[in-house]
Amino acid sequence: MTTIAAASQKNHIRERSLVLDIVIYLVMLFALIVCVVPFLYIIAMSFSSSEAILNNKVSLWPVGFTLEAYQQIVEYPNFFIAYGNTLIYTFCGTLFALTMMVLFAYPLSKNFLRGQSFLMKLVVFSMFFSGGLIPNYLLISSLGLTGTRFAMLIPFAINQFNLIILINFFKSLPGEIEEAALIDGLNWFGILIKIVLPLSGAALATVGLYTAVFFWNDWFYGLIYLNSSQYPVMLLLRNIVNGTTMVGDAGGVGEKASVAIAVKSAVIITSTLPIILLYPFLQKYFVKGMTVGAVKG
Repeated sequence: MTTIAAASQKNHIRERSLVLDIVIYLVMLFALIVCVVPFLYIIAMSFSSSEAILNNKVSLWPVGFTLEAYQQIVEYPNFFIAYGNTLIYTFCGTLFALTMMVLFAYPLSKNFLRGQSFLMKLVVFSMFFSGGLIPNYLLISSLGLTGTRFAMLIPFAINQFNLIILINFFKSLPGEIEEAALIDGLNWFGILIKIVLPLSGAALATVGLYTAVFFWNDWFYGLIYLNSSQYPVMLLLRNIVNGTTMVGDAGGVGEKASVAIAVKSAVIITSTLPIILLYPFLQKYFVKGMTVGAVKG
């Protein structure tokens, strides 16, 4: 009887697990549809003709396939220069930010260092309180960074949230490895370069992805600190959208308005697709890094 009861209980647990799996898959499928369908619609709008958009014929597939919207974006003055600027800001900014945050996070992960607790409190404090836009602008202007590309790199080198992720990850590494390296004669900087960083691929990929997305998407600080020849592509695309919005409003509901909608859709695809392509390559590291950063504190 005991064997039969145990088998019945296992079957019941298996059935409940199967039902739970089905519910989870259905929820994930619904979330996937909610995210993918609007994106497919935007893609279809960007490749559709103005007549099809005007007559509401576009659904999830382009109607009257045309590259007019993308041609209008590419022919915009300084488009390729702005794209090159964004690539520079994203690559150099991410590399510089990772370097600065690693050099800051590794010492803060050592509880035996004097002042570690005080510095951690300052990091947390700065997450919630800042000087504001005007003091930041005055500081960057007094340092002579306005009108230079360094205005997009240096002020945003350290993000507190990303820094805490790195600190927690470094704390999760076994201390015995570092102790053995110290006994073998390796100094702390050598331990960081030769041992800690090779073991921190997940955390570095997570923080690097966050940082790259920030530099890629930013347009506001470029508007404040940079000259027009140094604008990132997001700021240029914003100007294109504003221009097509005024054209569309002036054109009423006619062809100009439909062209404006197509250009806006093309701007969305142009601005989001490159950074989205990074996710498949970093996904496994991203999930692992976020898990470690979440359970430690």
